[in-house]
Amino acid sequence: MDYLERVKGFFTASIECKMQSMEVISPDIVEASKAMVEALLNEKKILACGNGGSAGDAQHFSAELINRFERERPPLPAIALTTDSSTITSIGNDYSFDEIFSKQVRALGQGGDVLLAISTSGNSSNVIEAIKIAHAREMKVIMLSGRDGGAMRELIKPGDVEVCVPSQITARIQEVHLLVIHCLCDLIDTHLFGPE
Repeated sequence: MDYLERVKGFFTASIECKMQSMEVISPDIVEASKAMVEALLNEKKILACGNGGSAGDAQHFSAELINRFERERPPLPAIALTTDSSTITSIGNDYSFDEIFSKQVRALGQGGDVLLAISTSGNSSNVIEAIKIAHAREMKVIMLSGRDGGAMRELIKPGDVEVCVPSQITARIQEVHLLVIHCLCDLIDTHLFGPE
């Protein structure tokens, strides 16, 4: 096996997926950023959730907003619902893993907040439950998904934005999700603080 060619193949596949995604989801990214900016301008916050690699993406997004992305600016309010191990394990133990995010959204979410819901398949039960509670709390939802959007797509309401990566491969979807997160951070900073 030629490992060098294998690695180059991963790079090529990632580049091709990103180029294909660029044509499909760029307008959705812009719309998602507008919803987030509206919330932030109204002194609201962004909650983020996902499982596995998507949990890492939720935390990455929150860190970029609270600390900084590529410029010095005031911290922006964002919470990753994936980080409090005591809360997550107590909910999972006492109730159900499906409720680990929805209970937090019920407790922390307010009307006008935004939920960033991340699932490569669009079928993560606990993310779906969080979306339902976000809607009940009169929050907008930004859905990062892949494949055909999964069950999350069926929950879209007016004001929500779906950013669905046109790929069947989890790794490619995750790679594009990271780029989407960086685009969102840049657009939020540009909207709020102007171009550098």
